[in-house]
Amino acid sequence: MIYALAGIVLGVALGIWAPGYIPKEYATMFSCALMAGLDTAFGGLRAAMEGNYDNMVFLTGFLVNIVVSVFFCYAGQLLEIDFYLIVILVLGMRIFQNIAIVRRLYMRK
Repeated sequence: MIYALAGIVLGVALGIWAPGYIPKEYATMFSCALMAGLDTAFGGLRAAMEGNYDNMVFLTGFLVNIVVSVFFCYAGQLLEIDFYLIVILVLGMRIFQNIAIVRRLYMRK
């Protein structure tokens, strides 16, 4: 728990002291990568509550999900097709599904 709080404090501090700028060309890729990261984070929370969390699965899933979602966005930009909309839709549905399952698991305890 202390590591999670330290990570949150460190992330907020870095966000305040070193604000970043994302160019417009990369905004869709960044939003897809952010959604993939959130999906993996909520999936990890769900796995932890179900009792089958594995750190290696979480880390590899985190990296692979981000790389694949950014690849789809980049390929869509090359083909002039809005693939990022599909990626955002699918990841958004998965996030809400994981949140619903986490909520049900939390209510059982």
